[in-house]
Amino acid sequence: MPPSDPLSSPPVDAPPPSAEIWARQPYRDTPRFDAAGLLEHWPRLHGSQGLPPPPPGPLADGWALYHSGDFQEAVTIALQHGSAGLPLANEATAIYANYLEPREGARLALFRQVAERAAAQVEVEPDNCHALYWQAYALGRYGQGISVARALAQGLGTRVKNALERVIQLQPHHADAHVALAIFHAEVIDKVGALVGRMTYGARAETAIELFERGLQLNPQSAAGLIEYARGLLMLEGDARMAEAMRLYERAANLEPADARERLDVELARAGLSD
Repeated sequence: MPPSDPLSSPPVDAPPPSAEIWARQPYRDTPRFDAAGLLEHWPRLHGSQGLPPPPPGPLADGWALYHSGDFQEAVTIALQHGSAGLPLANEATAIYANYLEPREGARLALFRQVAERAAAQVEVEPDNCHALYWQAYALGRYGQGISVARALAQGLGTRVKNALERVIQLQPHHADAHVALAIFHAEVIDKVGALVGRMTYGARAETAIELFERGLQLNPQSAAGLIEYARGLLMLEGDARMAEAMRLYERAANLEPADARERLDVELARAGLSD
């Protein structure tokens, strides 16, 4: 890995910043889960990712905390369970960082932490779809934080694209990977233009649209997918697709959230409509 890579020398065992209290989920109407309720709703919560449910016990309790919006508590439990806890640790950390962490430096540090943990797991388990996906998600959000152009120059875009394409190859029904790869294509075109994007990164507007459509076909109740599709249309075609983008935001804003992450997405969609 080149020395300029911002994610070199990863502290893969770094725990969450326990000396600091993470921001709390702010919405009182957030769905709450116990372990039994979690397992009952698991197909709705994770069906599009193909992640098997945890066995009854502390790790299931940790997943219930995550889906209830208790992100820091969930990560603390997850990191006590070794490799079995990494899916929870990475997902809870990444979602918390994306939606709730108010400090940009801390937010980027958390994305780095997820990317590094997931990359270390992929080294051992190269076909682990959950690790590949959260590595790509964290690298993508990190890249957005440092600027997409800078991230592309550092090679992060290629790593994101390769990881997501591998997830879809291994698990064709992974809805979130389709949407994330669609956003990659749209953001590259938005930042460097259609010609450079196609020639240098293989980014194509028609591929982005196909991936968005497939992701929503696989998981039509995904508020995040609807929001990202709206963003992607505006990046690719601007005001010409504004009406369609607003309809996607409206669909997301009117969904009944299934868990804490979806509650945050619904609020994000409402904010997008009011802008």
